[in-house]
Amino acid sequence: MAARLALVLLLSVNSAVAFDHGPWDALLKKNVVVLEGGKASQFRYGDVDRNALQAYLASLSRAKDFDAWPREEQMVFLINAYNAFTVEKILTRYPDIRSIRDFGRVFGNPFKDEFFTLLGRRMSLDGIEHGLLRKRYREPRVHYALNCASVGCPMLREEAYVAARLERQLEEQALRFLSDRSRNRYRDGRLELSRIFDWFKEDFEPRQAYLARYATPLGVPGGARVPDLPLSFLDYDWALNDSRSSSRR
Repeated sequence: MAARLALVLLLSVNSAVAFDHGPWDALLKKNVVVLEGGKASQFRYGDVDRNALQAYLASLSRAKDFDAWPREEQMVFLINAYNAFTVEKILTRYPDIRSIRDFGRVFGNPFKDEFFTLLGRRMSLDGIEHGLLRKRYREPRVHYALNCASVGCPMLREEAYVAARLERQLEEQALRFLSDRSRNRYRDGRLELSRIFDWFKEDFEPRQAYLARYATPLGVPGGARVPDLPLSFLDYDWALNDSRSSSRR
């Protein structure tokens, strides 16, 4: 009897902490355009149901008891929140915007601007990424899940992140990003990589050993040893990832 009661209580707790990301999932499935065999994407900003998006954002802002949630629930909440609030930020100026950097790099910096409320306090995109996700979870693959509304970013996934499938989703994002030859590639005896591996190199240390795990998606030939390869970093494309963008994508 006691064991059954404990099981019921456990199930009740687990169901209570699960946050409904269904509205965000629906928006993504409707508006993400997958490109290049699943290695990149664009977003139909002009077609977004703004009311539905803002209702989802309001539900994020009202969420409570975050610290009591399982690790995976916390991570998907923060990843989805980052991506959804980034879309909302773009929509405050769309269609008169060509890059998220149009907001400013010092004054008006969209990553440092505390333009929303989350977990009971004013929050910025940097607060989610650097103050919470990178600091708490030490999971380098979150860099492949966060999308900064730019062509150079890892693609905005065509579905919401969910706790039950988070491991598979993160690994698929890693393979997609590292297989994209416009952003990561082997060429002439060296690895040419996204600036992400330079800006956040401490998250991937030991970096060459980390990259060796993905030698095949990077296109490294069988006879080459990744730890011996010199690294260089590609220019980052900050053009808006709009489906009607004039970007090279």
